[in-house]
Order: sequence, then C-alpha cells, then structure tokens
Amino acid sequence: MASEIVIAQTTIDDEEQAKALARGAVENRLAACAHIDQPFTAVYRWKGAIETAQEWRVSYKTTTDRLPQLEAWVAEQHSYEVPEWITLPVTGGSEAYLKWVVDESSPQSAK
Repeated sequence: MASEIVIAQTTIDDEEQAKALARGAVENRLAACAHIDQPFTAVYRWKGAIETAQEWRVSYKTTTDRLPQLEAWVAEQHSYEVPEWITLPVTGGSEAYLKWVVDESSPQSAK
C-alpha cells in the first residue's frame, strides 16, 4: 500500500492562502490531510533577480490516483505564476495510517 501514497508540496507567501489551500484540498477529498509548516525564508532567482520572501510550505498526504486532480486544483487556486509543486514517494509507514490516507483521499462515491 505504501507505494500508493505520496506527499505533495507547494509553498505560498501568505498564511491565510496556505490555510485555504490546505483546507480546500481536504474538503474536496483530494488529500487526506495537509500540514502547514511555520514560515521560513526563501531565497530564489526570479526573472533575473535574487528574491527573498517569507513563505509557508503546505504538504499534502494523498494517493497517486488523486495526485493529478490535486495538482490541477492547487495550480488553479494558487496565486503564484509558477507555484512550487513537488512530490515525494512514501516508501513505508503504519498500515493503519496509510489505509486512512487512501480512504480519506477517495471520492465520496467510491466509499
């Protein structure tokens, strides 16, 4: 079951938007849960200039089946021109927790 689970991450420069991205994905059953990390400083190159910003990371726990819908939803809701979107495979974990992620990420009609 572990290979079905992924962690998908994005960042955003507004705490309320981070909360909206987290809550909306869970409400829409695109992810079982989302964690918002405390703000951190990001330093990056954008359009030829070095930028510094305060950002929040949102980490979603979801399934590979729901990942395309989650990615499309985040891209639609996100305020950045090019939002961060990376995914990390989950290679192990508690079977009970992994089952919970699968169950809570499934569309209502599948239950």
